[in-house]
Order: sequence, then C-alpha cells, then structure tokens
Amino acid sequence: MTNEAASVDRMLKRHSGITLILTALAIPCAGRAQSGGDGFLFHEPRLSVTLRTGWDFASAHSDLFSFTTQQLTIDRGDFSSLAAGADVAWRVRPRTSIAFSVGVARTDKNSEFRDFVDNNQLPIQQTTSFARVPVTLGIKQYLTPPGRTLGQFAWIPSRAVPFIGAGGGFMHYRFHQSGDFVDFQTMNVFAAQFTSQGWAPTGHALAGLDYSLSPELVLTAEARYVWSSAPLSQDFTGFHRLDLSGLATTAGFSIRF
Repeated sequence: MTNEAASVDRMLKRHSGITLILTALAIPCAGRAQSGGDGFLFHEPRLSVTLRTGWDFASAHSDLFSFTTQQLTIDRGDFSSLAAGADVAWRVRPRTSIAFSVGVARTDKNSEFRDFVDNNQLPIQQTTSFARVPVTLGIKQYLTPPGRTLGQFAWIPSRAVPFIGAGGGFMHYRFHQSGDFVDFQTMNVFAAQFTSQGWAPTGHALAGLDYSLSPELVLTAEARYVWSSAPLSQDFTGFHRLDLSGLATTAGFSIRF
C-alpha cells in the first residue's frame, strides 16, 4: 500500500469513528424530542383529562335542612363533604376548551333527637345521607395563553395559567333518612325511612389555575359554585324545594394529549 493510500485509509477510519460517536449521541436526543422534552413535538395538545378531589361546602339553606338541624344533632356544616370530580376537555380555540365534567359528593351523619328520648330514656337515633352527582358540559376559558409554538413542530406550555368557566347540565341527588323518629302529634316513637331522589337541572361557574409540571402533566386547582334545587318526594310533604347548591374547592392532576 502506498503512503497516499495509507493516508486515505486512516482518514476514512477516523471519519467513520466520528460518525459512530455522533450517531450514538443523536439517538437519545431524538428519543427525548419524540417524548416531548421541553415541549410538544409535532403537535399542540388538543385533549386533557383531569382527576381532582377536595371539599364540597353544601349551602343547605332550604327548610328541610333547617328543620333537620333544629330537631336532630346535625349542624348545617355536616352536609358538606369530601368531593371528587373528573373532566375531559377538548380545545376548540387557543384559549378555549369544551369540558365534560362529572362530580360526586356524599355525606352520612348519625344523629339523635335534641329534645326527646324514648320510654327507656335512651336516645332516639337515626342516620341522614345527602348525595349529589352533577353531570355537566361547559366552557373553560384561559385568561393567558396556555402555551406557545416554536416553528412548525414544537409547543411549549406556559408555567401558570389562570382560567374561568361556566356550564350546565343535570344533577342526580338523594336525601335519605332512616332510623327512629317522633310523631309530634301523638309523641310516639316509630321506625321509618324517608327518601327523596332524582335528577334536577344545574348550572355552575368556576375559576382556577393550571400549573405545568411537565409538557404532559399539569397540577390544577379549582373553585366551582353550583346552583340547583329539586322538589321533594311525598315522604317530605310540607317542605319546599331541596337546596342542592354549594361551593366545591378541588385540586388534582391533568394529562394533556
């Protein structure tokens, strides 16, 4: 092999080695880019799924709640409870999403009559349950851009984005009491169950904040006030509509797709 041929061979080997090193470095970088990295590559997110939990502060302002708290060892705050919810939101404009939401709040409270006992001087006891399940469709409006595009392929989320929203739908409710009660006409104690349940129209307004932990994962906090009321069953004859309104404060996580 001539000196010139040997020199060319060494150059080719050296360039081959450099090519292998660059290829090895490029593979993990490409993997990170495809998984999102600092932003979404190839597309902006259109769909998000949220799971949240918190506390539901029931208004409990109707006369049935007033009667119950006066006669039984239950306070108005006992009708508030843990709450959970799920949202599926589809972005229709850069700052606007259509959101389908389902929530649930339920409390069960044991009690007894405040001013009466039975013939054996024992408490007259019962259990009161109150449950609400709203199913709604609404609009979620971001007050600042939720993210920005880089070129044609990458989308970078904003760190913190406030939002407001409103919507409506229907709420399934159930107010149930079981145990021993006093007949105020005869003063006899009797065992019974009283139930009122069904569906009622509902509306809500909300405000909250999305905080991006990564391009895909978001920490979200929300306050949502719900308006609703429903007629009571014949088990509660003489009472007006049941107040189903309340303020739910929740926090959870969203995943963008």
